[in-house]
Amino acid sequence: MTPALTLQSLPLFPLGTVLFPGGVLPLRIFEVRYLDMIGRCHKAGAPFGVVLLTQGSEVRQPGGSEAFCPVGTLATIGELETPRPGLMMIRATGTQRFRITARDQLRHGLWIADVERLAPDLVVPIPDDLKNVAAALGKVIHSLELKPTPHGQMPLQGPWRLDDCGWVANRWCELLPLPAQLKQRLMELDNPLVRLELVSDVLARTGITG
Repeated sequence: MTPALTLQSLPLFPLGTVLFPGGVLPLRIFEVRYLDMIGRCHKAGAPFGVVLLTQGSEVRQPGGSEAFCPVGTLATIGELETPRPGLMMIRATGTQRFRITARDQLRHGLWIADVERLAPDLVVPIPDDLKNVAAALGKVIHSLELKPTPHGQMPLQGPWRLDDCGWVANRWCELLPLPAQLKQRLMELDNPLVRLELVSDVLARTGITG
């Protein structure tokens, strides 16, 4: 593993949601351990890691313990506001998946980890039998664009890549009300075509696509 593919002491943000590469993550931050971490990451232009909680809660509880999945996604901070002392509002973007190789919890509760980055999805064109899945997503995007929603509050962000299996699959995973553990398994899949095929099955069962 070359140094460019590893990160040491990456700060982690365990959440009850799964962040996909290319996804949008708005966060309201008020815990001291994260206020300091996000402030440092923003100042340095450095990423933090989002991992899915499997035990514990997003807000630290006295005497509680946290456990989380070993595969997560790097997040970069695009927007940061501080409406008042002790509160940050950020909008982050998922970039690259990673796998944790070592982890440690600091005294004030922040988790840090050594991680290896996972290869980005290959760009795989949408096959003919799945073009209805991409077309349905295009309709959703069009309807979102017609609403008077401020750009910073859109649940999806461009550029739209409706001809790419991985991108289309990831956006549907974010939009669909799937269990978090299922979203995690889909995010971890290395084959974007298989991910899109599984999403297509879900859409067909729910009647979104024929």
